Amino acid sequence: MKDKLNKYSKIITQDDSQPAAQAMLYAIGFKDEDFNKPIIGIASTGYEGNPCNMHLNKLALDVKKGVQEKDYVGLIFNTIGVSDGISMGTPGMRYSLPSRDIIADSVETVVEAMSYDGLITVVGCDKNMPGALMGMIRLNRPSILLYGGTIDSGCHNDKKLDIVSAFEAWGGKVSGKINEIEYKQIIKKSCPGSGACGGMYTANTMASAIEALGMSLPFSSSIPANDLNRVSLSKEVGKSIEKLIVRDIKPLDIISKKSIQNAISVVIALGGSTNAVLHFLAIARSANIEFNLDDFQKISDKTPYIANLKPSGKYLMEDLHEIGGIPVILKYLLDAGFLHGDCLTVTGKSLEENLRSVETLSFDQDVVMPVENPIKKSGHIQILYGNLAQKGSVAKISGKEGLHFKGKAKVFDSELEANLGIKKGLVKKGNIVVIRYVGPKGGPGMPEMLKPTAAIMGAGLGKDVALITDGRFSGGTHGFVVGHITPEAQVGGNIALVEDGDIISIDARENTINLHVSEAEINKRKLNWKKPKLKVNNGSLFKYAKFVSSASKGCVTDEF
Repeated sequence: MKDKLNKYSKIITQDDSQPAAQAMLYAIGFKDEDFNKPIIGIASTGYEGNPCNMHLNKLALDVKKGVQEKDYVGLIFNTIGVSDGISMGTPGMRYSLPSRDIIADSVETVVEAMSYDGLITVVGCDKNMPGALMGMIRLNRPSILLYGGTIDSGCHNDKKLDIVSAFEAWGGKVSGKINEIEYKQIIKKSCPGSGACGGMYTANTMASAIEALGMSLPFSSSIPANDLNRVSLSKEVGKSIEKLIVRDIKPLDIISKKSIQNAISVVIALGGSTNAVLHFLAIARSANIEFNLDDFQKISDKTPYIANLKPSGKYLMEDLHEIGGIPVILKYLLDAGFLHGDCLTVTGKSLEENLRSVETLSFDQDVVMPVENPIKKSGHIQILYGNLAQKGSVAKISGKEGLHFKGKAKVFDSELEANLGIKKGLVKKGNIVVIRYVGPKGGPGMPEMLKPTAAIMGAGLGKDVALITDGRFSGGTHGFVVGHITPEAQVGGNIALVEDGDIISIDARENTINLHVSEAEINKRKLNWKKPKLKVNNGSLFKYAKFVSSASKGCVTDEF
């Protein structure tokens, strides 16, 4: 039977004209019987330099044990990762978003080149997940994604800490709200071990969304990294690939417009990261599914924001796990009419079938609110248009910041300038901070602006200052923020024409973002604007800047 399931690997394992390939397989430990078995590639993004990824190579070994229990061959390979938390606020952050496409390219390359029959990816940090998923879609071979889980919370003075606590502590220190000793204590205690950043930041957002999408096993997104159940789950993922191989269930059998709608509904309900917009635009493109910015707005308009999770709320992913995890949320949203239950998943069953035995969400807790009494009746992700964003922008408005902001622009042409300006007290109440030339081409790489937003929050200006950018935001960002402004400054978008003191208005009710300068003045400024040279002239960022699409199209690198 197994020799009928190895439809890709048989080209190297059973073709007499491939003796060198077979010799090399003997060299890596193949026995005679292995040449008739399906080969499963296990792609790990594990590496020692990041808590989100430091444990993934061990999980990959557990996955391999599960594959072997089904008498298949599992072969581990690695791809890259970039720690957003470590690179944040440095030139290294420009490599974070491009790493998504490098991961997709490398996963595709290895599986195609080595003729593997199936794929399991073991992922942890923000760009690992969409990158791995995009590779899976391109390959369209039986595949499962395994998330490494969330980090445990830290603690200082009986207050839970996470990575954003460390960023905001810097804002507190430079504003004089905390002293050096407390600052150091918060840093030391914020990240107590392995696992991805603990709030509903990008890693946990994407993991939750991919479970809703149907590409990971139930509960795999919400079990913490250091929970003992992670070992058994990893083995179960390895064993589960057999069902997909036997039934020839592939990513494009699972991923559809309806399943993407499910994923985005979960992102909205949980108050997830705006990075999900970029990533799901790219995922949809990989799957050749029509899905654009306006589709996000339609879902946000009808989906209530119900989870009291950081960064805008109180709790962490570990707290969501304690009340039943993502399956409990999925069941609640399905029963409330917000999800399509008939979508196929990697279990071989529909989403609705997966959730039949899941417990019902209890409301004797305040981690998740009922849809009748939500934190916000519509979603926190809002797509704004106007003369500052003719092609769209993405706002993260939880409602706590208000729904409208009008103020005087304080303009910075880089994140570094903005951070120095905030530190020097140049940003005042009522300002709209403009950070530009940090888009996909201008960065290059569209770095996240968590450091300046965290500094603003840490300085106590979160309700008095807005920030807009052609860059993007970390899932840990909160406050009145608008990113992904398109067209970006580097290509002559109107954000490049804003001057200090200009009046800008942002309206999350009308979904508008406008520069209050006459059209004649805008045209005059356009005539005087000169396109700056790219900040790099060789290497991977140079290639990225040359090929990357706009943020409104997901920053893909294969649109020519």
